[in-house]
Amino acid sequence: MHIRNWMALGHDVAAAALAWYLAYWLRFNTEIPQLNLPNMAGNMLWVVPLQALVFFSFGMYRGIWRYASVPDLQRIALAVALATLLIALMLVMLPHQEPPVPRSVLLLDPLLLILFLGGSRLGYRIWKERRLRNVLGSPGKPVVILGAGDAAADLLKNLARAGDWRVLGLLDDNPAKRGRQIQGIDVLGALEDLVELAPRLELERAIIAMPSASHQSRRRALEICRRAGVQVLTVPSYQDLMSGKVTVSQVRNIELDDLLGRDPVLLDESRLQAWIRGRSVLVTGAGGSIGSELCRQIARFEPARLVLFEHNEFALYRMEQEFAAQYPAIRLDCVIGDVKDGARVVEAIALHQPQLVFHAAAYKHVPLMEQDNAWEAIRNNVLGTWCVAEAAIAQGVEKFVMVSTDKAVNPANVMGASKRLAEIVCQGLQAKGATCFVIVRFGNVLGSTGSVIPKFREQIARGGPVTVTHPEITRYFMSIPEAAQLVLQAGLMGSGGEIFVLDMGEPVKIVDLARELIRLSGYAEADIGIEFTGLRPGEKLYEELLADGEHTLPTPHPKLRIAKSRAASDARWREDLLHWLRQPNPGAERVRAELAARVPEYTPQAKSEPCASGSIQT
Repeated sequence: MHIRNWMALGHDVAAAALAWYLAYWLRFNTEIPQLNLPNMAGNMLWVVPLQALVFFSFGMYRGIWRYASVPDLQRIALAVALATLLIALMLVMLPHQEPPVPRSVLLLDPLLLILFLGGSRLGYRIWKERRLRNVLGSPGKPVVILGAGDAAADLLKNLARAGDWRVLGLLDDNPAKRGRQIQGIDVLGALEDLVELAPRLELERAIIAMPSASHQSRRRALEICRRAGVQVLTVPSYQDLMSGKVTVSQVRNIELDDLLGRDPVLLDESRLQAWIRGRSVLVTGAGGSIGSELCRQIARFEPARLVLFEHNEFALYRMEQEFAAQYPAIRLDCVIGDVKDGARVVEAIALHQPQLVFHAAAYKHVPLMEQDNAWEAIRNNVLGTWCVAEAAIAQGVEKFVMVSTDKAVNPANVMGASKRLAEIVCQGLQAKGATCFVIVRFGNVLGSTGSVIPKFREQIARGGPVTVTHPEITRYFMSIPEAAQLVLQAGLMGSGGEIFVLDMGEPVKIVDLARELIRLSGYAEADIGIEFTGLRPGEKLYEELLADGEHTLPTPHPKLRIAKSRAASDARWREDLLHWLRQPNPGAERVRAELAARVPEYTPQAKSEPCASGSIQT
């Protein structure tokens, strides 16, 4: 045992001796008769070692006193109870003593012993957690916690242990909790009371501890904190807590994701487990923002094999290292390859025999794909999808899930039109074999590669200005984990040929998003500034989730609907398309003309001009 374990054992032996003595002392009203002293001392010589032996056998010295809790108290009570029974049995077996051990001593001794052993451990934990310093006026930073649920209770324990914070109270809108206490901290009132309490308590910070509350509730709590003039912190999201990646004690600043975030996704966990567990799954574009998160979500459901198909060597290396550390039990196969290389795709699918394929590989940056790279966008997004789909059919893949975009709806740019063309190809291939094709559309994801939020953060870090293309431009946003989870759910529900549309919530003005990010970074809008630069090539003021002539049908999942689109392509149409895709680069203008002929919804934009107000500094 460690030296501290021997010290703990020595403490318990001393406590056992003291409890035996005090049991006699209390029995005889603080004056032990001389006749009983030899008997008390003689019995102590074998009673205390017996108790120590029982304590040791119960594993009481494997625990750490700093983390003593109810299970430790239960272990102490059971050990003391067994020791008391053995002592009583020994007294019966030993020769009769004069005077005998009083029966009240056998009742007082275990009570005192539990009090000493449990109390000393609790006292040590309180001391280590600096609770006494809080009571006496801790120098920790004063804070109020918004929310008085399970997350708040866990947070109080962790904050007390750290000693860096001094919690002055809790606020919760539930009237039944008013005036109650959690971990000895009072519930002072409703969330709205923070505005009045902040100046009176000289508060500078508040922690929002409502990870499972609705998005609207969390935004309301944030707005109350702003009115109260306090700095806002929060605990990790519900999804992060459930995934085990973080704990409730990891308090952090409010991020933009918290403002734009949505209510947690409810997945059909049991059916997803049955669908994925023990099977081989291939993900293309596995190193990208969506592809990598898809791999993480799939790993939760214990596939027998996960095949990562990726063109970028470094991105694939990072995924390999991450999965080796986080998911060592899953067989991981990393395949370097280009989805446009049909032979390589066929080789990978034939070798690894996936039952499920998630196709996330795509070029998706609108302005980059609009001019000089237009033909590459078509080849990667359409021909690449076709190569993977044909290989899936040939190898008998059970289900092929294509990740699409809201930019495929009434596309005004090459990237969106290429994704719509890929959708049409997948729908046309549905009848060709047993493979079930499912298409999933969604909008922008927060923090994805090339998205606006990392760009804004970089601009703010440089001192501004933040550049926004147009004052009225809007976009739909969701988190990367939510998008990946709903792709899995749609893949599970799809029976073939459907286009699933994700519930993207309400569209967000990009200029409002920029203003929020400036505030969250600790600046005023006047310090950083917002500059309007004009729409970029192929960029629309707003995105749509449904094309003209389409309608949606509900599904059992509240965040998924099915879009009914025009009839799928026939074999002759696909042959003509394939012939075009194998031609040399015809140039951006010819690409747009061909796209307009093949995708009726596509309307190429004229060259974009700066917005009417030009470059504006605000």
